[in-house]
Amino acid sequence: MAGVLVIGTLAGAGVFRGGGSSSGGSDGGPRYRITVPQTLAGGEYKLAKDISQQAGSAVPSDGAGAHNIKAVGGQYSAGTKSLVMLGLYGVIDDPAVAVDHTIRGMTRDGRTEAAVMDQEFTPSGGGDSLTCGVDVRTEMGQKVTLPFCVWADSSTSGNVAETDAKELSKDPRSVDLQKFADKVDKIRSEVRKPLG
Repeated sequence: MAGVLVIGTLAGAGVFRGGGSSSGGSDGGPRYRITVPQTLAGGEYKLAKDISQQAGSAVPSDGAGAHNIKAVGGQYSAGTKSLVMLGLYGVIDDPAVAVDHTIRGMTRDGRTEAAVMDQEFTPSGGGDSLTCGVDVRTEMGQKVTLPFCVWADSSTSGNVAETDAKELSKDPRSVDLQKFADKVDKIRSEVRKPLG
């Protein structure tokens, strides 16, 4: 089912395709890139497959509100869990629009629906908020519960989603999204590196 997760996450990758308006530049804040480390979440997840090539072909380098975008991604595993991290970096004019387009893109395939509507979470240790929710994707008659968190700033956007083969169809409302947001915040600090 890991492939389901990759496809579902990449479906939301074309965040800047189509409409949207540009606010005309970045905020001049720090510039970052997204990397694909060998492990995530303090070593809990190990890289199973680098999907940067797939991600690159799914995302235009220029679109509404984004410029010179590069896409990278990795599929990770930890026991029965499979996690996909997809990152974009370049110039993002409006981070809020980037987050919204990413989340809407994840349910455009006709097989994925929002089960727990996205909301903002502040990591328990403080720091920039993440927007998290739970989607349910139907694949070969099997319902797959997909918790996700998305973030964006003036130079990066990231999307992390996870499944657990032990409980593929767990009740979406039972997912502890604050706990997942804390994990994704840690992942964000591991994959987002200063440019230069």
